[in-house]
Amino acid sequence: MIREKSDPLALFREWYDEAAKSEPNDPSAMSLATVGPDGMPAVRMVLLKDFDAAGFVFYTNYQSRKGEHLLAHPKAALLFHWKSLRRQVRLEGPVVQVSAEEADAYFATRARGSQIGAWASDQSRPLESRFALEKRVAEVTARHVVGKVPRPPHWSGFRLEPLLIEFWQDGAFRLHDRLEYRRTVPAEPWTTRTLYP
Repeated sequence: MIREKSDPLALFREWYDEAAKSEPNDPSAMSLATVGPDGMPAVRMVLLKDFDAAGFVFYTNYQSRKGEHLLAHPKAALLFHWKSLRRQVRLEGPVVQVSAEEADAYFATRARGSQIGAWASDQSRPLESRFALEKRVAEVTARHVVGKVPRPPHWSGFRLEPLLIEFWQDGAFRLHDRLEYRRTVPAEPWTTRTLYP
């Protein structure tokens, strides 16, 4: 059975810390679902960079497909799947842009090659050749030989403010445990309920 806590963030932290010890790859990997202008859903893997009572933060190129989706339709869903623990966590809610100060602070912690890549890549746009990408990386690198690489204006983060968090734990004979936390607005207290598998 899932041990219910009054604060779902405390339960998420417990599960996340356990995943950090047991997952062979990245425990921060999560699927991000967005909706395009035609109403078609799209999903891809991204990395969680921070979470607290305000929400769950990830970063991207705002001119990428996911960036354009989220700027036009600021709602999303996230899914963590920790196979080694036989657990998953689903989240749904509105997204807001992180502040420029928060994005600058995170960008400064990235590896220099990743900082260069954020400038060089027209993420989600057609690429004529690998050579063209490597040429752009070389050009950006030449412009930033010394000193800090500034954050590109089109690169920043989003924070999902969860209205729904569901914890799922595998059970024998597919009799899984499911615990749902729900609220209608981010400032509201959470209500909980267990769900049939």
